Amino acid sequence: MLQLIDTRLSPDTEDPFDHTFAAGEIAVVLGANQSGKTNLCRLIAGLNSDATGHVRLNGDDLTSLDPRQRPVALVYQAFINYPNLTVAENIASPLVAARQPAAIQQEKVNELARLLRIEELLGRYPHELSGGQQQRLAIARALAKEADVLLLDEPLVNLDFKLREALDVELRGLLKEIGTIVIWTTSDPRDVFALGDQVLLLSRGALLQAGTPLSVYERPASFAAMELMAEPRINRFSHNGLDSALRPEHVRLRDSSETTDELDFTMTVTAFETSGDESFIHGRVIDQDWVVRSHGMHAVAPGETLALTARADDVRSF
Repeated sequence: MLQLIDTRLSPDTEDPFDHTFAAGEIAVVLGANQSGKTNLCRLIAGLNSDATGHVRLNGDDLTSLDPRQRPVALVYQAFINYPNLTVAENIASPLVAARQPAAIQQEKVNELARLLRIEELLGRYPHELSGGQQQRLAIARALAKEADVLLLDEPLVNLDFKLREALDVELRGLLKEIGTIVIWTTSDPRDVFALGDQVLLLSRGALLQAGTPLSVYERPASFAAMELMAEPRINRFSHNGLDSALRPEHVRLRDSSETTDELDFTMTVTAFETSGDESFIHGRVIDQDWVVRSHGMHAVAPGETLALTARADDVRSF
């Protein structure tokens, strides 16, 4: 169990927060750039940052410990591997530094290579690996440290979309097998549901909300929390005299002949884009910029007027 106590991720943070991370769970920390994600990782790892607070692991206070004394491993978004060492030597490097016997080093290298599915690459050098293989190597080397806490600071941000999508699923299974405390930072809300047992929402150094992905998605604590978990942005409007919002996936096109007791809106289309299986229709509704996220492809054009509908139960008001 990892505890953060009286935590401020930047000097401007007004309200400090406490949070507990459980062993065997993947906690996804979601926030935009400059939200405090990297400062959170650096605080836990004991590295210099603007963050302050107390760090406890299984009851032991780590706050005053040197980074090298902490059972914490940190993997950055860049592929930081030793270019002059083979894959096997990279994985073994923490074990060499700890002066582990050669037999134990070999056993651990083989075990981690199997776990990360890079056992056939042990004799290669980093420049001979793909992006995904390099990142798995960086994770294997971090795990060789036998850390109780694994920090992954936007580890897939430099990979192309298809590779990220494949590794999301693969790494979740691998990290769950390890059983350690895993903290994964990201600016992509899709990572929350693909990877997370828990999610923390950060904004400008403050903790907006924490909980299971589904609970935070269904019951956001604020517009800012709702916006972070939206892809793309939320749609704002006034409902029953309250500032309200709908997620793009909760607004659908309504047939002109359809009768409904749900909420109805009229959109003037300004732009349209599609990925084939999904369409994003941008437009103006009640003098606000809205976007509709809909399955399939639709024949719409800028300037067209569309009838929209949404369930009242999907409206969030604050």
